[in-house]
Amino acid sequence: MIRPYRESDLEAVVRLFTDAVHHLADKHYDKDQLAAWAPQLPDLKQWAARLAAAETWVAESEGKLAGFITYEANGHIDLLFTSPAYCRRGFASTLLRHAETALAARGISALVTEASLAARPFFERFGFEVTEEQHVQRGGVGFRRYAMRKSLVS
Repeated sequence: MIRPYRESDLEAVVRLFTDAVHHLADKHYDKDQLAAWAPQLPDLKQWAARLAAAETWVAESEGKLAGFITYEANGHIDLLFTSPAYCRRGFASTLLRHAETALAARGISALVTEASLAARPFFERFGFEVTEEQHVQRGGVGFRRYAMRKSLVS
């Protein structure tokens, strides 16, 4: 089941994000990169502001948080993460399809995102194409990721 994010979901969403980064992206990024990307002691105020600034939806399974997505009115998919306990069970796909449908209904002609090395194959399966390889810094640590785009018009 997917539903809109609630403020009471904050700690569970942040824990899911941290767990996903450290357990699902660890084959693509080193220990320092993982720690900079998803600190074990996250700033909950910063997270609350980020989640409130975008449209955020969560997926649940048997009362537990399985995944979440945040997207902006302009078609930017900011965050899409699945709990390691629920990966490869269709939750990320369901959340992405929800966002795509909602944004297409608003007349958005393309979706864009910045995908990690781990997430790139997932987005490619949904028709996203790499537009640029990016090298970014977070907490003084360098990362490689991909700017990606998907047209919603035929």
